[in-house]
Formats: sequence, structure tokens, C-alpha cells
Amino acid sequence: MSDERMRGDLPDRDDLPERHPAAAYTLELPLHPRPIVIIGAGGIVKDAHLPAYRKAGYPVWGIVNRTVQRADALAAEFGIEHVFGTVEAAVAEAPADAVYDIALMPEQYEAALEALPDGAPVLIQKPLGHSLEQGEALAALCRRKGLVAAVNTQLRFAPYVAEARRLIAAGAIGEVHDMEVRVSVDTPWHLFPHVFGMERLELTMHSVHYLDLVRSFFGDPDGVSAVTRRHPGKPDVATTRSTIILRYRGRDLRAVVSTNHDHDYGPAHEESFIKWEGTRGAIRAQLGLLLDYPRGREDSLELAVAGEKGWTPLPFEGSWFPDAFIGSMGALQRYVEGSVDSLPTSVDDVLHTMAVVEAAYESDEREGVPLRVAVTS
Repeated sequence: MSDERMRGDLPDRDDLPERHPAAAYTLELPLHPRPIVIIGAGGIVKDAHLPAYRKAGYPVWGIVNRTVQRADALAAEFGIEHVFGTVEAAVAEAPADAVYDIALMPEQYEAALEALPDGAPVLIQKPLGHSLEQGEALAALCRRKGLVAAVNTQLRFAPYVAEARRLIAAGAIGEVHDMEVRVSVDTPWHLFPHVFGMERLELTMHSVHYLDLVRSFFGDPDGVSAVTRRHPGKPDVATTRSTIILRYRGRDLRAVVSTNHDHDYGPAHEESFIKWEGTRGAIRAQLGLLLDYPRGREDSLELAVAGEKGWTPLPFEGSWFPDAFIGSMGALQRYVEGSVDSLPTSVDDVLHTMAVVEAAYESDEREGVPLRVAVTS
């Protein structure tokens, strides 16, 4: 690329997807929030869904859990009036305009979706299945029932991501040529006992966030290269360390996700960030949540301008948990009420994220390109 282009003396392309984000990414609240029925009462509901909805003023009409005592405890804590042991019982009494929030494990999605009223709005916890095949089956189910279905890929709506998206769309860092997500932390897997024994873990349950985020900026990649590995000292946990490269043909764009959940050497060199670099500058967001999870450390967002030294802090409000959950539910409700004309996290869109995940696993199985070494005498 020429020196003139690097200085920003030539115009950047305006036809790139990151320059035209969907209106739902603005994080505005719905004009008329609908009552929510939450299906599930696990830790993510207690720590993220319910605090987010209370903060945003979204009305939670009811909560469903097969262990009713857990639902009762959350209902008492968050002032929820209706508690049910089955989805069918909740649907029978729920308001006609209810939005359903499925916060279960992927193997439980099908039964929950089948029990919903045809045409209902529903937010499904990520991932959309443990595989692309499962995702396709769930998407087909949603289409058959006419559900207005979105997936809770909430990192798209984290406050620092929303501000970075706005700045990039405005051309603040010029034409983006590099996006990197790097996570090197000690993840406390004991807090998630359901992951032990899973055949797939890191890509489907964690890096799916980052792959989805890259897609939300640049669209579908033309190819995927990946490696994902277990830790030799953790035989009961599937792969926990990955590097994934998303290839965009026709663009000088490097998009890479690198994760290591086994960095058990203290906080000094832990990393958890997203970085966008462009022809006129760079933006870096620190994801404090993953540093000393679940307590977390400070989030930050910074801007660097090409030709100037140093980084300038950028203001934003909130964090990934719980604030991003306001945005993901808000996007669905805004689409249903008609205040935005597209649903960027629709099941049909996020199915493409599952295709990226599946391609990454396939790439890992192929184990790269063999060396071609000339035979010498």
C-alpha cells in the first residue's frame, strides 16, 4: 500500500460492510418493551440476563425451570411474579405478545422451541448447537414454526464494541486492514461443570463469540484456517487453546483469533483484548471480564491516530456483563416492534457463524499443508 494511502491522503473505500452497520447496533432501547419469559435459571441468567433486563427496565413476566426451586429463588431476588416447571405451562398463561428467552444448553433448545407458540419472538442462547448440522436443524425448526428467532451473540453489543463499531463506520481509523482478538487467561473451568466430557469446547462455547464478532464487521470469510488443542494436564476437558484465521479474498485484511485458557502463571502477562487497525489509526478494547473471571478487571477502550504517539482513552458506559445482554434482547424487540428494519443476530445470520466454527474444526483435522522438501543426493 502506498505511503499516500497510509497517510489517509486518498479516500478509503465506503462500500465495505463495517462502514454500514445495522441500525440495531446503536444500542437504543425498544420503544415499547414486551414482557419476557425466561426459560432456564442457571448462572448466566442470574449474573447477566436478569441484571441486564432490570437495568434496562425490560419487564420479566415469568421464569421457567424444571428445578422449580431454582426458579423460585431467582423470582424472589428479581421480583418475577410467575414461575413454572415446564415451557408448556408458561406458554399456556403467558401474554400474547411475550418474548421468550431460552437460556439452556444446546441439546435442550429443540424441545423448548417446539413448545413455543408459532410466530413467537425468541432469543436463543449461543451457540446455535454443538455443530453446523445441529444449527441447521434448529434454524429449520424456527422457520417451520415461523418464529422470529435471534441468537444471543451478545458480544456484538458490548458497550466498547458498540463505540468501536460507530467510530469505524465513521471512518475514524480509515480502512480497517487488521482485526485481532487475543485471550490468554486462566479460565476457571470448575465453574462450568457441564463442559467436562464435552467432545467440543473452545470453538463452540467460547471463540464462537469472536468469530461471530469478526463476521459482524466484515461479513462471511472466504476461508478459515485453524488449530485447536487440549492441555496435556487436563484430560477431562476438550480443546482449550485455539488460533483461527479468517481469510477475506480481495482485501488486505488480517483477521485472527488467538486464545489460551490455560495461562496459569499469574496476572502479569494475561491478555484479553480486541484490536482493530486501519490506515488512519487503531482502536483497542480490553475485555476486563475475562481477566480474573468472574470478578473481572477494568475494561478500557483506546484510540491511536496514525502519525501521533500514544493512545487516547475513549468514553463508554457499561461492560460485557450485563450490559451487552440489554443490546441483544433490545435488537430483537426493536425488530419486532418495527423500529429497526433488520435483525443482524437472526438465526439465519448466526447459522453462518456456525459454518465458520465447523470450517475451523475441519481445518484443524486437516492439520495444515504438508511440507514439500526437495530430495538432494
